[in-house]
Amino acid sequence: MKISSKRKAFTLIEIMVVIIILGLLAAFVIPNITGKSGEAKQKLVCIQMKSLNESLKMFKIDNGSYPTSEEGLNALITNPNASEYTSYAPSAYIEGKNLPKDPWNKPYLYLNLDGSVELISLGADGKEGGEGEDKDQKLSECR
Repeated sequence: MKISSKRKAFTLIEIMVVIIILGLLAAFVIPNITGKSGEAKQKLVCIQMKSLNESLKMFKIDNGSYPTSEEGLNALITNPNASEYTSYAPSAYIEGKNLPKDPWNKPYLYLNLDGSVELISLGADGKEGGEGEDKDQKLSECR
């Protein structure tokens, strides 16, 4: 008499234990991961606004003042007034022909407040105010 001790498959109990363990892991890990994308986008906003601010500073160094609110950020791509900005950089102040957009694919708002500048992203909802990912972000509030 031969007794075979070879197993050919997992038992139902073993499969259920694995499924329960995977479920518990997912319950703890997924909430931590999903909340991070909004936080990462908010950090990216500050990085992009700081980069735009550096381009605006170069514009001011060359031309003696920041672009007006009406001229906006487009002044970093093309000279808005060749007779006023005679020292405008030949290659402009931003590479490419398009201004960067915030992580929610919306344009940054630019304000020239009597010689100081403010950049604003209206957040995920694109409207003033809001909480969390919808919160407006300003350059002056970035660290």
